[in-house]
Amino acid sequence: MGGRIKKILKKKRQQIVYAMTGITLIIVIISTVYTVRRTYIEINEGGAVPAMADVPASPKPPEEIVMSAALEAQDNNSEEIKEKVKEEEIFTFLQGPKSWEERRDWSGAWGRAFYDGGSFGGFGCGLCCLANVYSTESRYQCTPVDMYKFAKRNTGYDGGGAIAWDYMDTILDKLGFDCSLRIKPQDYQDFKEQVSAASCSIVLISSNDSSCYWQDTPGHYVTIFLYDKETDTVFLADSGNPDHNRQKVELRKIYKSLKKASEWQYLTIGDYDSTKDTWKHRKSDGNWVKPEYVN
Repeated sequence: MGGRIKKILKKKRQQIVYAMTGITLIIVIISTVYTVRRTYIEINEGGAVPAMADVPASPKPPEEIVMSAALEAQDNNSEEIKEKVKEEEIFTFLQGPKSWEERRDWSGAWGRAFYDGGSFGGFGCGLCCLANVYSTESRYQCTPVDMYKFAKRNTGYDGGGAIAWDYMDTILDKLGFDCSLRIKPQDYQDFKEQVSAASCSIVLISSNDSSCYWQDTPGHYVTIFLYDKETDTVFLADSGNPDHNRQKVELRKIYKSLKKASEWQYLTIGDYDSTKDTWKHRKSDGNWVKPEYVN
């Protein structure tokens, strides 16, 4: 009987030893994992360590991940994050017959054409501005004539004459742009802040308000891009005057020239979202002089 009890006690002691050994091993493993994690975090300046389930077996190189994400965003027509455009990327269409006769860059056959009884050279400045904005700020392109047809299909614009502010606002909204119609603020600083925050702006000028830059021009839409804080200038797209077109102009001169007789004086244009673009017009085809530096 005593021998049997000894055997039982010996077996119990062995079980306890095995259990203690297992517990010790678990503690060592946990301690090692904790130390490795702490070292990883310290090396990476406190960065979080992902769970093992979140770590892919064969991670892609960073370059491949970035490219894949970019292609996926483009394929899904997601909202685009666009860098500031360069001067050579800006479209600056000319509207008139003289520019076309001289075959100047940016001029087109529309300059001497009539649409719905009106001469495009006389009324097309607003359509040129819209075409400038769309072709510059989106990844699509169009000519002023393309924009004319789009405006007639998608707004109450009858054609044959100058396009109104409300139609321009509607068009830009249908093309996927955030935009705001504005009146001339009393303080130039407010105007400057709004223009500098925008991707570009369409402004209505009149020499009746100021002849500091335009003369004999009772009303004319132009597009402005690339506000420069250091020089307080903008890059001007002026469809009615080839000598003004693609020039740096003091923003204050444009502020002085805003046509106060109009209900609105300018329209600031913000982000472009291709998912809201109902047109996606891919080509600026037609009979016009396209500069070599433009894709």
